[in-house]
Amino acid sequence: MRCTLATASQRRVLCVFPAYTPSFGTFSHAYRLMGRVHAFMPPQGLLLITAYLPASWPVRFIDENISRASAADFAWADVVFVSGMHVQAPQIHNIAARVHAAGKIAVLGGASVSGAPEFYPEFDYLHIGEIGDGTDALIARLDDSVAAPPAQVRFETKDRLPLCDFPLPAYDLIRLDRYLLGSLQFSSGCPYRCEFCDIPALYGRQPRLKTPEQIIAELDAMLAQPGHPPLVYFVDDNFIGNRKAAREMLPHLISWQRGHGYPLQFACEATLNLAKQAEILALMREAQFVTVFVGIETPEVDALKAMRKDQNATLPMLEAIKTLNSYGLEVTSGIILGLDTDTADSESRLKTFIDLSQVPILTINLLQALPRTPLWDRLKRDGRLIADDTGLESNVRFLRPYDEVVATWRRCVAYAYDPERLFARFVHQVDATYANRVVGPARGRLTIANLRRALVLAFNVAFRVGLVADYRRPFWRVARRALRRGQIDALLGVGFAAHHLIQFSREALRGQQNASFYSTHGRERTLEAADEAAPSLRQSA
Repeated sequence: MRCTLATASQRRVLCVFPAYTPSFGTFSHAYRLMGRVHAFMPPQGLLLITAYLPASWPVRFIDENISRASAADFAWADVVFVSGMHVQAPQIHNIAARVHAAGKIAVLGGASVSGAPEFYPEFDYLHIGEIGDGTDALIARLDDSVAAPPAQVRFETKDRLPLCDFPLPAYDLIRLDRYLLGSLQFSSGCPYRCEFCDIPALYGRQPRLKTPEQIIAELDAMLAQPGHPPLVYFVDDNFIGNRKAAREMLPHLISWQRGHGYPLQFACEATLNLAKQAEILALMREAQFVTVFVGIETPEVDALKAMRKDQNATLPMLEAIKTLNSYGLEVTSGIILGLDTDTADSESRLKTFIDLSQVPILTINLLQALPRTPLWDRLKRDGRLIADDTGLESNVRFLRPYDEVVATWRRCVAYAYDPERLFARFVHQVDATYANRVVGPARGRLTIANLRRALVLAFNVAFRVGLVADYRRPFWRVARRALRRGQIDALLGVGFAAHHLIQFSREALRGQQNASFYSTHGRERTLEAADEAAPSLRQSA
């Protein structure tokens, strides 16, 4: 549904989404292998707000991961809406400066400002929380005037709009073929209380849900666009936060896939105890879920309990990963270093986990304290939060020596993304995971756009990875195994992912990437200093 307020004025709204800071998880190095792809996935939150605005208000939508908002765009607008996460803070501040230079008012909403409104004093209006009564109050204020207020005004949602009343995101204002993945939200909130996570504080512990009919309508809207991404990511904080709801929604997804000839594959984020849900896993397999991001965080059980992630400690970790693989789900793992429980042995234990789990993609990240988390509160009480202007890799004062923690991170990244080791893990996936996927009919995927995308990707993977790259030999070991099994789609995915992971990890070892993907710290380090350290790091790895 749209905003139901009666508005007297017409306001031209420019919605601008800031560029992402590079990370392992956005696969930016591999976009050129895809031809038209320029960004990771559509910004759900800002597209949702866009769709909620009064129908009489003209809207332009710009994702600066694809193209930069121009002076003409700002001149056209009466008001500029911005949204983003903490890691995008520098880009958010930059957009605000450009808005004000154009003499327009700036409105900021989204996860970052909802968690830490004090970070953004320069914005005219702040929208804190989700769509609801705060949104309506903001719209009413803008309807009344688009003059800059004498002081910042905050609108905070107390009465949230139920997810079942959410409008269809404004997909009509973007080009889906410019994105690597599609994005879809089924639920909001997570029942767990992990110390480092801000989800419970921002969105609650009782997951709220869309209806299956809403999910189908969003899929239909995506499918209506030529060149839509072939894989859609459920951006839910925890796909099985409400297991009953997930179990009831999946048959609708399966029915839609059958009716359209299986045009899409799906990915999601879930807790490791998904491995206990055999019925849900069987349905996910039939619905063509192929990837699940799991916050493993650490293979050390005591550390999991200390961070309140007991759900990961309730079942044997390696056995759970094997179970997920048996349903065709490739596991992507989040790993955190710099925990209070880390010891001199943590590095070797992580490397052992990498070898035994055979998880190919691991986002190995230094601990970063986010506002509105128990971790933030604890570290603040203990005087262990570090200011933003220090130039360090994280905002946490580690218990172990800082240089030692960062060096451990670099050695673990070098170990995980050594091409021989990385491709060996992908070889394992060919037999242990990809072979367990349901092969649906090709009817829904046989479109001109998909064929064009596949040909461009196949050529670039064969040339850039298979012929030019210095890691071509281990790539062809995976290729031979996959081709014998007829896993062409999986092979292209391996080439795509490995190319990015190897390139990004090499940048990280040269000091060109931050060790904490949620942080804006450390972006100004000199390459000379990093290059001096790199040989010893490579030798020790």
